[in-house]
Amino acid sequence: MINQSIRFGLFILLFWPTMLFGQARKAPLAIAFDSTSPPIRFGVDHLKKALQGAGYSSNKQPIKSTAAIRIQVLPAQANPSIQAEGYRIGCRANQLQITATNATGAMYGAMEVAEQIRMEKSWKALRPKTVNPHFTIRALKINLPWSSYRTGQVMDVHTATCRDLAYWQKLLDMMAENRLNVLSLWNVHPFSFMVKPTHFPEANAFSEAEMADWKHFWTSLFRMAKERGIDPYIVNWNIAVSPEFAKHYGVKERNDTSAVVRQYTREVVTQVINEYPDLAGIGITLADWMSNFKAEGSSLPDMTPKDREAWLEETIVAGIKAANRPVKFLHRSVLSADPAEMRRVINQAHLPDTTLVEIKFNWSHGHSTPSFVLTHDSHSGKRDNGYWNPMPTNYRIQWMIRNEDFFILRWGQPDFIRRHIAQNTAPYVNGYFVGSEGYIPARDYSHIDNAHRTWTYAFEKQWLFYQLWGRLLYDPTTPDAVFEASFAHRYGAQLGKPLLEATAAASQMPLRLASYFASTWDYTLYSEGFLSPFSASKGFQDDVSSFISINELIEHQTLDPAYLSIKDYVGLKQANQPVPAGKVSPLVLADNLEIDSKTVLARVQSLRSGASPTLTCELADLETWAQLSQYFADKLRAGVALQTYRLSQNKAQQQEAITLLTRCLGHWRTVSDLTASHYHAVPYTDGYVSKEKAYRDSQTFSWSMYLPQVERDIQLAKDENQVSKP
Repeated sequence: MINQSIRFGLFILLFWPTMLFGQARKAPLAIAFDSTSPPIRFGVDHLKKALQGAGYSSNKQPIKSTAAIRIQVLPAQANPSIQAEGYRIGCRANQLQITATNATGAMYGAMEVAEQIRMEKSWKALRPKTVNPHFTIRALKINLPWSSYRTGQVMDVHTATCRDLAYWQKLLDMMAENRLNVLSLWNVHPFSFMVKPTHFPEANAFSEAEMADWKHFWTSLFRMAKERGIDPYIVNWNIAVSPEFAKHYGVKERNDTSAVVRQYTREVVTQVINEYPDLAGIGITLADWMSNFKAEGSSLPDMTPKDREAWLEETIVAGIKAANRPVKFLHRSVLSADPAEMRRVINQAHLPDTTLVEIKFNWSHGHSTPSFVLTHDSHSGKRDNGYWNPMPTNYRIQWMIRNEDFFILRWGQPDFIRRHIAQNTAPYVNGYFVGSEGYIPARDYSHIDNAHRTWTYAFEKQWLFYQLWGRLLYDPTTPDAVFEASFAHRYGAQLGKPLLEATAAASQMPLRLASYFASTWDYTLYSEGFLSPFSASKGFQDDVSSFISINELIEHQTLDPAYLSIKDYVGLKQANQPVPAGKVSPLVLADNLEIDSKTVLARVQSLRSGASPTLTCELADLETWAQLSQYFADKLRAGVALQTYRLSQNKAQQQEAITLLTRCLGHWRTVSDLTASHYHAVPYTDGYVSKEKAYRDSQTFSWSMYLPQVERDIQLAKDENQVSKP
């Protein structure tokens, strides 16, 4: 940050034609800024590219005392209306001034002006505004494929990409552009890939050259993040050591609380902090194997919440405090946690920065209802208000919005995110994490190599997902016009509004399914595939497939309490009871899904003519969502008809169910045809579960794989012997 003085290390002169500013002749336009600040340079580069994209040239000039555009960082005490990472844009004496209290805010201000120019606005016409971040923490969760929590091809396929700094540069560029300011990198035991521990060199088997290569990788990655105003964190699962450490010292890889593991953990944390000055934070998670309950047949010791927190205090926290500089601390809240014990550890740590406490919002399926229904803090899933009552003084909560529901199809629903933020902003909340456990947005291994594919990495295909979450977490008042302009920039000036409308309508389908079909951990729901490999209702009668059968849809409870399950709704109707006020019946939900589908299909039809290959690909995703919406709508209606038949034995209701499920088959065939022309079969649960537990049809995924299960629903409705009696 520049405190008392502003250094202008670069002065860019741009020549502007009369048409832009209404001037009688071409006039030079200069930008003055501090060229020693990497974040500000990053922002100015975007401003310069926006000007060049509009056809204007530029050249460097000597520093002058005045400039048409001036980017300045001033002391916070002199600008109390501007918060950290905020900015003010205003004009004074024909000079556009971008003012901030730190370099990241100045970068965001420069990118705001660049965006306005791309939206064909004159710099002189920009209205004065002050913009401050709504949340101070706007984080991505990215799992690493080495020492990974999830295993198998679904992780391994990303290893080469995630070791390539070109990938991280692109990802970090995207994050900065979208105002995302924390990169959290997750794996089971990151430390042995980062240092050769001084007192435990056997913790890894890397040669000096290999260790130097890893050191270069991490150093470069963390530096690139800081240069873009992004704090890099590493997050691990406890208690864990590397396989090499376990073998050499004769300990277990997981949940070994012996003295040698304690010493190693404490010392390696300190060494990592000392060797990586750009590492901003250390995160921990009370891992599944630190449990205070025993799964059947488990040999793991019983750890109470107090035991778990004591381990963190004696190892991770002690290691942080022994380092030669402070870092930020992320304490993840998970199963069998105790907020009182967590508070004790944080209070006694006396860390200089506010601790982050991340809580899963609606467990692993944050893309569901914006109502906070359940979390990961106890096996009952009930939320524990002890995390924020009484109000914490030295930590704040961040909601983790996990996405285990759509990995392939493009998604973007701005109003859902706005509602989510509006409903879940509170004095004790300072941010969100967004990311997945079973998916890394690195190598795009799902899409067929054809002319559609103009992107390199998976996150680039899902550009709208990241833009919506990042921009709206920074400023929830960001208008749809910004996102429409992004579509227009890609596909043409007239296409922005209809494409955003179509995408928003299409993206309701997974939200509606995850809100309707209650789920908890990762593999209890995969919305875009209509799968629930480990649903609680599996086994009651349809223990045959990962696919959500008509019977499961009827029996399963809802997540959002505003929705009525099929079973409950039909029970009310049979008892001649009205739908309670404020409740949404499955038939109303079906109607809403059909409205969404018709909106999408109408837009797709109007946009398809003359579409570029990449736009054709976007439209195919939208049409797929529309057909899935129709499928879900007709399956809900079929479920109501079939359950009504079961209670009334009215044959007309059975026939209606058969007719509707036959329509469902047509929708699924269309989905299969659309996706087969774009996507490979991909690994899904391939590395997670044993053969004894796994449904074989969930090891890999494609929509066409489940046509037999869609057909089976019809048979279930036809065959009275396979339909349960009331």
